[in-house]
Amino acid sequence: MQAELSITRGSLPTANPSDQGAATPEWLYTLRPGESFNEVADALLNRGVPAQRVLEYNDIENAAAIGEGDALRLPLAWLKRQPDPARVVSVSGQVQHISGNNGYKKALSAETLVRVGDEILSHSGTATVELADGSMVRISPNSRLVFNRLSQYGKSGMVDTRLRLDHGEVHTQVKPVIEGGARFEIETPSAVAAVRGTVFSMQASPGTTSLQVTEGEVSFGPQGHTRNIPAGYSATASTADNGTLSIRRLPPPPALNPLPPQLTQLPAEMSWQPSRAPSHRLDIFDAESGRWVDSRRVKGNQHNLNLLDNGTYEIHLAALDDRGTPGMPGILEVEVDLTARAAQLLSPEAGATVDDDMPEFSWELKGDNEIARIEIAEDDTFSSLIATSEWAPDSRTLPSRALTPGTYYWRVVSEAGGNSVATSEPRSFTVNGTLPPVRIISVNYVNNQVRVFWEDVDTASEYRLQLSEEPGFNNIIKEATLSDTTAALRLIPGRRYFVRLKALSDGSLASRWGSGRELYLE
Repeated sequence: MQAELSITRGSLPTANPSDQGAATPEWLYTLRPGESFNEVADALLNRGVPAQRVLEYNDIENAAAIGEGDALRLPLAWLKRQPDPARVVSVSGQVQHISGNNGYKKALSAETLVRVGDEILSHSGTATVELADGSMVRISPNSRLVFNRLSQYGKSGMVDTRLRLDHGEVHTQVKPVIEGGARFEIETPSAVAAVRGTVFSMQASPGTTSLQVTEGEVSFGPQGHTRNIPAGYSATASTADNGTLSIRRLPPPPALNPLPPQLTQLPAEMSWQPSRAPSHRLDIFDAESGRWVDSRRVKGNQHNLNLLDNGTYEIHLAALDDRGTPGMPGILEVEVDLTARAAQLLSPEAGATVDDDMPEFSWELKGDNEIARIEIAEDDTFSSLIATSEWAPDSRTLPSRALTPGTYYWRVVSEAGGNSVATSEPRSFTVNGTLPPVRIISVNYVNNQVRVFWEDVDTASEYRLQLSEEPGFNNIIKEATLSDTTAALRLIPGRRYFVRLKALSDGSLASRWGSGRELYLE
């Protein structure tokens, strides 16, 4: 396939038929104010190409005659070419970066530089990559994208990008060539797509590649059998079709009902006019970073927007045809601006005393789409936290660890939109605590009597014993409070009994019931 040519400042590609032949790919460069021919030659030409050769190629005898606004034809093969890495703008979920240098795999992170030979392998996650000229590539889950070439021609602003999509899906926004000059090509096992400034999506699966063009035009098809696919059309290439293309018009964009430009509460209902499409594809992108926030198939003609952080989003909705191919998208841009509100504390009440070392805390959230956690400290400044809880949209929780006896302060921190935070007023409470459960050490049988021995609990003043004829202790037949660590029980031979104990203190502290022990006297 003939090389695509970059164009600067409205110039057009051309060729010198007398010197290089009509098929020689060229670039037409127009001198800017203050530039000289020698400066341009030094900045753009390979070391082995003398400036005099450019003059001869352009039939110019004297370099001094060239000035601002004059154009020079430069064969692409003469231009400097150096690697120009891409940059990862955002990552969401599980995505791997595979080095083309040593094959080393690591988790992909934002700001990672992607170099020639590197691969991005998305599992459950997504990634957005920015190329040197500002073109964007969004990688969907379960995709593998290889960066075969990332080059820039000198200081021309013209880049040459070759990618390979082994499987999965990408969404691209390629800068038009008139804005700096870019060659952009994506190859799959069954097709190739070459563009010079467009917006398109591409999916690769075993033996098949599908394309949807929403802006511009894409040269697409099996190698050597490409066709220009304009905006508003899809194309499918299959290794089983002997190089033929299936080209179809994309479904039109849905008629979206407007949303307020700023959403101050979520969920918010997004809706569109009913159509014949059985379902739609919804994609949400972070407008600033390009991050792929959500992608899903929706039915009906409405969807609740929820769980979005504060920021500006592009929402794309496209009808799916009978093959599941998304059509032209309807696009909404909305700003989410949620404000967190202080929660109302419920329990424990202010100054309450609790016996449990893992008390339950409850509160009421007052804002929209909020998550919250508790914070527990020994003073009301909360300078050092003793315990917390996980961030969750819940209104009750247990602390992250058991609390020793003492007085504490607790509060609820609520968050909305990822960056708006509100804190409740603090409350004090006192933990009496609990004693450790009692463990039965041994049981001795003598005649019709059974003696039970249990482990001493240091802080216990006495023990409560329960005897039952069933292991659930729902029907207690004997209960006693004892100061010693042993007890003698008279049992009826041939019956099964169960015994358990708990420790008591001088105050209100008590342990949980220990494990039951079966007793049987023959």
